[in-house]
Amino acid sequence: MTDISLYIHIPFCRKKCDYCDFLSFCAPKARIHAYVKALVREVRIAGKACKKQVRSVFIGGGTPTILEAQALEEILQALGLFFVLKEGAEVTVEANPGTLTREKARALRRNGVNRISLGLQATQEHHLQNLGRIHSWKEFQDNYRMLREEGFDNINVDLMSALPGMTAREWKESLRQVVELGPEHISCYSLIIEEGTPFATRYPDDRELPSDVLDREMYWMAHDYLASKGYIHYEISNYSRPGRESRHNQVYWRLEEYLGLGLGASSFVEGVRFKNTELLEEYLSWKGQLEEIRREVHPVPLEEAVEEFMFLGLRQMAGVKKREFEEKFEIPMDSLYGEVIQQLKKAKLLRETREGIQLTRKGIDLSNRVLSRFLL
Repeated sequence: MTDISLYIHIPFCRKKCDYCDFLSFCAPKARIHAYVKALVREVRIAGKACKKQVRSVFIGGGTPTILEAQALEEILQALGLFFVLKEGAEVTVEANPGTLTREKARALRRNGVNRISLGLQATQEHHLQNLGRIHSWKEFQDNYRMLREEGFDNINVDLMSALPGMTAREWKESLRQVVELGPEHISCYSLIIEEGTPFATRYPDDRELPSDVLDREMYWMAHDYLASKGYIHYEISNYSRPGRESRHNQVYWRLEEYLGLGLGASSFVEGVRFKNTELLEEYLSWKGQLEEIRREVHPVPLEEAVEEFMFLGLRQMAGVKKREFEEKFEIPMDSLYGEVIQQLKKAKLLRETREGIQLTRKGIDLSNRVLSRFLL
């Protein structure tokens, strides 16, 4: 029996953050209740059809912890009942301070959740307010400590750099204060202004955003500071204690199989990409045939799969392994990319070993330019 990972989407939020362009929205309790019912139905039907063991689960959003404890239990119990979870499977739930309670934490813990991803973004109140977050730094700390009290020993904290008006000193302060809490994993993302968000209207140009130079300074500040505190920089935006890398995210970066459940959830199964409908009414009213809610079914051509494997692989600090490439595609990496690799090495953008290739420090700063060279 081969392995697969599961992503489950909870699209609801108490308030959508001003920078967010994910599929998420506010909804009345009746709609949320109906969604949980439809999601459990999809879990049941997809689980019965799945012939693979589940190595990791990620419940994201939106804000999964906007659900009541009973609803969270229903979803998790359905997962355990209708899918075969491998022993020691990583089960992550995204949590948002302001919606997480002790009752919910206990429900998650007793139903097999062993990893929490806790959204923060910044420790300064004015940045939290500007982002549209619904919590304070103190509320975050209270939630974090409560999770520890309830036995969670694998916690990720999300941070965001290059916020409007953010200084290098503030970024270092956020890093220091989070490290003092001692999470096993820290994700550091640079703010990207997405079209259609309130931030796109509020910041139509770059004048109020940190310069590219300051953005890169913040990036390497995180790299150097977190390394000095024992964190491993294992992917462009992710740091962990040894052995606490996100197993679920590595599935995406290695182009392995995952099944998405819930509104708008994407899947990659047996070489085919597809996603669920993004229309809530359509999802709530489907009758039980999975094909009714699946959209954009797209068998991935070999060329596209190779490109994606290189793009995602080079985001990892370990880079792309030649043997893994050849095992996956039955062709040596050098036969496709030998000339490109030599050119990028000469420009000091890429490092090559007997095992594989990886970005240099300069290559990370110019990663978009480097990755574009691997288009076939």
